[in-house]
Amino acid sequence: MTDALISQPLRARIVVTGVGLVSPLGLNLCTSWAGIMAGRSGAAPITRFDPKDYQTTFAAEVKDFDPVERMGRKDARRTDRYTHFAVAAALEALEHAQFAITETNADRVGVLMGSGMGGAETLDVGMETVLREGPGRLSPFFMPMFLGNMAAGTVAIMTGARGPNYAPVSACASSAHAIGEAAEIIRRGDADVMIAGGSEAPIARMVVAGFNAMGALSTRNDDPAAASRPFDAERDGFVLGEGGAALILESPEHAAARGARVLAELTGYASTDDANHMVQPAPGGSGAAKAMGLALKRAGIVPNAVGYINAHGTSTQLNEKFETEAIKAAFGGAAYDVPISSTKSMTGHLLGAAGALEAAFAIMAMTEGTLPPTINQTMPDPDCDLDYVPNGSRRADVNHVMSNSMGFGGHNVSLIFSRFRN
Repeated sequence: MTDALISQPLRARIVVTGVGLVSPLGLNLCTSWAGIMAGRSGAAPITRFDPKDYQTTFAAEVKDFDPVERMGRKDARRTDRYTHFAVAAALEALEHAQFAITETNADRVGVLMGSGMGGAETLDVGMETVLREGPGRLSPFFMPMFLGNMAAGTVAIMTGARGPNYAPVSACASSAHAIGEAAEIIRRGDADVMIAGGSEAPIARMVVAGFNAMGALSTRNDDPAAASRPFDAERDGFVLGEGGAALILESPEHAAARGARVLAELTGYASTDDANHMVQPAPGGSGAAKAMGLALKRAGIVPNAVGYINAHGTSTQLNEKFETEAIKAAFGGAAYDVPISSTKSMTGHLLGAAGALEAAFAIMAMTEGTLPPTINQTMPDPDCDLDYVPNGSRRADVNHVMSNSMGFGGHNVSLIFSRFRN
């Protein structure tokens, strides 16, 4: 594999020094990555509500998570589950980066936490309360609990970060946008350190019913572990997942000054839109292909330098067909040589949190020298004829990894992380 460079404008460098995760495979980075390496599915029957009347009765839930351990009882009760995940991921990422927010540096630390759905469970419960008991019974915390920016705001409250803070909302590209835009905030000098990522807790009645109504969810109720099967010919829809992920971003100079370990460098970020359809990708994956091409250009590398792609790979018919075509358009002949996998085959689809979770897995693939598998590959699809690392992880020494995210509304984001070199 070559590591050829192409000319690029000089831009300030951004590195990753910490990662935190809460996923259906584990409550932290270590256990989540172990689940990925084992090829374990997080899908199981829904326990967040009674799904007996629903077309889909399973999801990839986070198990045994106690927000009180991270936030205390009072704050946990006054915030939604999606906020709990954001706080837990952010706290782990800060610990992993060995970075402490103090009165001295707090104004220079920002937070971007994206979410596609916000407080879905709070909305569900609030609606039932109003309909059954009347509007006077609604909790005074209802409004702040469901707002899509409250995870970002609460992370700042819990950590003391007083720098730039907002919540990108671009459906399933939200947290990928958060990472890319957090890097731009550092580049323009508005922060020294950014906590960037996303969170989602969408396993609620209206969300499941809504995705069922549009035919987006798998209905493989008899075998949830086999339901998420990206790029497989028998895929029948995605598996809803929940969790959160956060990265710590800073400049190499800032990291060096505090003696931090650098995990990776964010070398490429690009965002486009299909301008085509509310939910369907553009034919041929043209918008996603442009995002990948721009990310490669900004990273200053040629396509065959990329050693691994973490694909959006939702396990829906149109996504995998068009994403495969997009990779071919962006990579040319190199598309057949680059290993690609969808970790959604194991975690399910975390919607707005998916991009950050999968960026973390892409970084781990590079730092650990092992590529995640795409599980449940049993029936080849002639429209999906690339190397999807089927059914088992693979050892590989790679210097550049790509993570792709696509969201309803036509949003596309491509991130490239590279092995850091001084």
